[in-house]
Amino acid sequence: MLRPSPDRPLVSPADLAQCRQMIRDGSKTFYTASLLLPQRVCDASRALYGFCRVADDLVDRSADSRTAVDTLLSRLDRIYRGHPDNEPADRAFADVALRFAIPREIPEALIEGFAWDAAGRRYQTLDDLHAYAVRVAGTVGAMMSLVMQVRDPSAIARACDLGVAMQLTNISRDVGEDARNGRLYLPLDWLRQEGLDANAFLASPHTSVPLSQVLKRLLAEADRLYAQSLAGIAMLPAACRPSIHAARLLYAEIGRAVEENGHDSVTRRAVVPTPRKLARLAQALAASLRSAPASAAPALAPAQFLIDAVATAGQPIHPPRTLDERAKWLTELFIRLEKQGP
Repeated sequence: MLRPSPDRPLVSPADLAQCRQMIRDGSKTFYTASLLLPQRVCDASRALYGFCRVADDLVDRSADSRTAVDTLLSRLDRIYRGHPDNEPADRAFADVALRFAIPREIPEALIEGFAWDAAGRRYQTLDDLHAYAVRVAGTVGAMMSLVMQVRDPSAIARACDLGVAMQLTNISRDVGEDARNGRLYLPLDWLRQEGLDANAFLASPHTSVPLSQVLKRLLAEADRLYAQSLAGIAMLPAACRPSIHAARLLYAEIGRAVEENGHDSVTRRAVVPTPRKLARLAQALAASLRSAPASAAPALAPAQFLIDAVATAGQPIHPPRTLDERAKWLTELFIRLEKQGP
């Protein structure tokens, strides 16, 4: 099996350049936040995004989503064997996944979420919606924590909170667009409580006071998780915190724009003006200097399997940087070799 190393990465500069273009074209908010990351983490985040984008597009645009999912799982097999397909995103993700010991369960969960999308799955309760958001966004939060070299279970839990919050914000913004594509992500029991019929709404999407109430609840849940994520961001390396705070604040600002539109996400699309984005970036820099109390909140139940997967995964193979880290790394290496025997 091929293994990446500082002297022999699986990814090339051209591969990373293509992943950079993918993130720039696909998510302006994520791209803006990534600019604040240290270069090595920035490159890894773009590799993650590149594979996520390719996987999402393959399932979403396929006439046979089951076959597309099977194809992705086969590609994942080859990635984790160290023999990725001759595709920039696959090589880039292989390098990151193997270098940072990203357990396979995480990208598998991501692909499962894309399969749920393709199947037009609906969600009865908020917990059900959490399970979906954990797969398509909490997984990304968990992987980002790993490439920042933070594997603490509580940090992974809060990273999943942040990813889920961002996904709930996206859902609140895209209600009309999703409905016109035959998709509905709002909790069905919330709709029923407001007297809304899901099938009738999909047949004729329109804004209404009851729908606004549902979106208010969804954004309140997103805000709860954004606040909860602060404890996890405080556990990240200092150089990484401004970027993650920027992502948190920029996505939360989309929610504020939805509110300013009167919670009309059917006929209007919430947009955050550039001056407000710049203000949030400045706010992110200030927030990164503040500490945050540890959170005693339990992990979202649907995210626990990701946390468990990280806890039982192998060790990263990126090189230690400080003398203390090198000494610890060598000690742990000798212990592992001794356990393996001759």
